[in-house]
Amino acid sequence: MSPKIRILIAAFFVTALASAGTHAATVEAVFSKALADIPGREATVVTVEYQPGEASPLHRHNAHTIVYVLEGSIVMQVKGGPLTTVSTGEVFYETPDDIHTVSKNASTSDSAKFLVLFIKQENAPPTVPVAE
Repeated sequence: MSPKIRILIAAFFVTALASAGTHAATVEAVFSKALADIPGREATVVTVEYQPGEASPLHRHNAHTIVYVLEGSIVMQVKGGPLTTVSTGEVFYETPDDIHTVSKNASTSDSAKFLVLFIKQENAPPTVPVAE
């Protein structure tokens, strides 16, 4: 993936996370590739790191979203779903229709890092802010 694509992916994600005035998580674009057998779709991978107590504002992904926790624990919830704590080595899934109501570091003393795989429309932003 070109450096320009990496910067654009990270910028979209960080802009959405910061839109509600919340400190933006550290986001690193890792990979993006068109899916040849699914025209118009791409796979995009980013890593996200939350500092202790950090959270993101209300948002959606308009993508199949798979979150794999690399370090620490995060608290996740989609609208209408249960509040779930996801720890190192565990996975959380969101559908393209889900609104992500809670995404935060479970710890107030340690950082948390996770990998996110999006299966989405080509060139669409991976994260979109949602008005409360």
